[in-house]
This record gives sequence, structure tokens and C-alpha cells, in this order.
Amino acid sequence: MFCRLTFCLLVTLVTLAIPSQLSAELAWSPDTGWRIEGGALSGLTGLGGRNALDLMNKAREKEEKGNYSSALKTYKKVIKKYNTSIYTPEALYRSSKLYLKRKQYAKSFDAFSQIITRYPNTPRFNEIIGEQYRIASALLDGARTYYWGWMPGLPDRPKGIEQFERILLAAPYSDYAPLALMNIARGYQRLHNDIFAIDALDRMINNHPQSLLSSDAYLKLAQTHASLVQGPQYDQAATQEAITYFQDFMILFPGNPNVAAAETGLADMRTMMARSKITMADFYFYKRDNFTAARVFYNEAITVYPDSDVADIARERLREVKAKAAKLLPETESDDSEKAPKKKKRFFFF
Repeated sequence: MFCRLTFCLLVTLVTLAIPSQLSAELAWSPDTGWRIEGGALSGLTGLGGRNALDLMNKAREKEEKGNYSSALKTYKKVIKKYNTSIYTPEALYRSSKLYLKRKQYAKSFDAFSQIITRYPNTPRFNEIIGEQYRIASALLDGARTYYWGWMPGLPDRPKGIEQFERILLAAPYSDYAPLALMNIARGYQRLHNDIFAIDALDRMINNHPQSLLSSDAYLKLAQTHASLVQGPQYDQAATQEAITYFQDFMILFPGNPNVAAAETGLADMRTMMARSKITMADFYFYKRDNFTAARVFYNEAITVYPDSDVADIARERLREVKAKAAKLLPETESDDSEKAPKKKKRFFFF
């Protein structure tokens, strides 16, 4: 019974001590070096803690002198040998900042990611996401990663897109998430991958409908679909999608300054759709003498954009269809109003 009570007391003490240790913070001063502030265990670092502290002080001294390469090596020792100590997150953070100064963007981003993964409750969470956002933006805009901190490599825009996706995984509902999705779309458009750009914009309007960037996402979705339209002779699925998103944009954001651009885009897409209908109608009319199908498609062209020049062409073609049908098939194709009413047969029963 006594042993059990002793065990429970020890567990309680450890449980109470852990939050205090986690609440402790590191502070740096050129005079005193690194020191632990706050936390019940701030003074009980042990031999391992003292060794880690010595390494941290050496690394920071090298960093202050501008010897970044040697400082990084020393921080790595802390991360590897004392990965459960209070110094590890600070060593990762300092390493991330040094990699960033050396323009080793990928390594800086990865080191920041380790902090978020291993210490999700870190008070620097928002700061780290912001730093990662700036790194991804730089790569997307063509910044060159420096190998070993001195040799520039080639631009790697796909790496920037990948990093934006990692930001979304780490902070899917942060203020940076809508910005990340818009940048992903921008990156794919720059790489001429419109399908993936559309996917990113679609995620943007579905996952963050209240964002200030929603209007831009709707307009870019419409414009991206419009860019996929190849002509009236081809499938018009992209045209219909563009029409839908242009209309949605104008309905949802009537006061947006880009409404005029949306109206122009909508008019272009409705013209394209109407021309596609006329192309189909012309085929049935001129190639197949199928007057019924021709009428259907000419009427659809008028319905799509009734106040356009294309609609006027469709109306003229409908008159041609009527004239030709009346000439070739006078009995079956003439209007009911022109036909003489047939007399009903009468039957007499005697």
C-alpha cells in the first residue's frame, strides 16, 4: 500500500513538473549567454543540460561572429545529441534562420517544419508559418537556392508550390491558407498546368468562402476555364464552366471593380457557345439536309445570346431553313397556318 502511494505521488510530481518545464523559455545575452527563464525545473538541467548549454553558447558565439557554417554544425550537435532537451527547439529555430541567411531555402523550410511537427504548441507557430510562406513565395518567384551557402542553383518554382502545399497541411485554417492556395494556382498557371491551377482555385472557394480572396478566386477560375476554350468546333465544357463562374462572380460580388472585366469575359464565352451551336446547325443544314436538327441548334444559338450578332446570323439561317424546307418538302415542312384545314369524315348510319 505504501509503495503504491509513493508511486502515485511521484507520478503526480512529474505531471506537475512537465508543464512548468514546457513553459520555460530560453533567453540570450552576450554577457551571460543562454539562460532558462521560468519553469520549476529551470535550474535542474543536469550534466546533459550543461553540455547542451555549452554547445548552444558556442554556436551562438560563432553565429554572432558571422561564422554561420560552424554555428550550424554546432546547433546540429545539440539537435542530435540532446533532442529531448529544452535547447532543441531553439537550436532548430536558429538553424532555420541561418539557413535562410545563407539562402539555403529548402533546408530552412525543412528545419522550420521540424519545429512545427515536434513542437506544435510552440509560441512561434504563426511566425514560423509566415517565414515558410516567404520562403515558398521567393522560390515561386524564381529565387535561387544556394548549395553549401555559396553556390547558386537553378530556379525551382515547383519546389515553391510543394512548400505551399506543406503550409496548407500544417496550418489549413490559418490566415496564410487562402494566400497559399492562390499562390499554388499562380504557380501552376506559370507552369502552364491549368488543370492543377483550377483545382487549387476550387479548393480556395470551397474551403475559404469568406476570405477576401474569394472574389479573385472566382474571377481567375472563370478566366482559366476560358483560356482552355479552343474554338466553336470543339467541346464546349470549358466554355460552359467559364460562363458559370463569370455569372457567379457577378452575382456574388456586384460591387467588385473587376465586374466590367467579368462582363466582357461572359460576353466572349456566350458568343463562343452560340457560334458552337451555329456550327452544329450548319452541319445538319448544309451537309445532311436535316432541317429539324438544324432548327434546334439555330434556336439554341439564339437562346444562348439573344442580343448578339451571332443570334442575328442564327435567325437568318432559320429563314433559309424554312425556305429550303418549303421548297423540297412542301407537304410535310410547310407551316400549319398555310395548310388548308382538312374536312372531317362523317359517317351515316341507317
